[in-house]
Amino acid sequence: MVRIKICGITKLEDAKLAADLGAYAIGLNFYTQSPRSITPAAAADLVDRLPPLLSVIGVFVNWDAKPVVSLSRALHLSAAQLHGDETPRVADAVAKQIQVIKALRVGQGTPPPPFAKYRSAAGFLIDAAQSGQYGGTGALANWHLARTIAQTHRVILAGGLSPENVGEAIRVVRPYAVDVASGVESRPGRKDPAKLRAFFDEVARANRDHFS
Repeated sequence: MVRIKICGITKLEDAKLAADLGAYAIGLNFYTQSPRSITPAAAADLVDRLPPLLSVIGVFVNWDAKPVVSLSRALHLSAAQLHGDETPRVADAVAKQIQVIKALRVGQGTPPPPFAKYRSAAGFLIDAAQSGQYGGTGALANWHLARTIAQTHRVILAGGLSPENVGEAIRVVRPYAVDVASGVESRPGRKDPAKLRAFFDEVARANRDHFS
């Protein structure tokens, strides 16, 4: 069964709706240049009011290991998603304290990313490759390369997913989970309830078709 992670959460009502619909996790983005960024203080307030059993994953871009670990512990995060150009050494240092998801950006025609170097990562988030940008672009990742990685590693597929294409993405990639942000938004940082419900419906349909 493919799970769902809703990323770029900035409002409590969006997090609660995602949980009610069956999300396994939400993502809180601490990359200040993102339109979906959230401050540590706002994140703490949101986390305190979340429903139980919902995993909360922090999204970090090019932070040093110590502040990642410090904030992750303070907020009781389930995992740290390293979404920048972090080295395997940084990932290893974080992974000693909290589970690491390493984001890898792959585009059409790009060579395979160096995922084998990140041995401490619990899984990989496969996102689209856009020069100078760290996700949330709405561009598609290379699904066929993602499928190759998913055959031997736990993969969370991101990059341009929406209710219109997530079923096909699951059929092609067979990921552990799918991750969506802009594809279910009314505007950056605010989720559209109708789009969210449609996304969950399509994932449920794909799960019935391909994993039952």
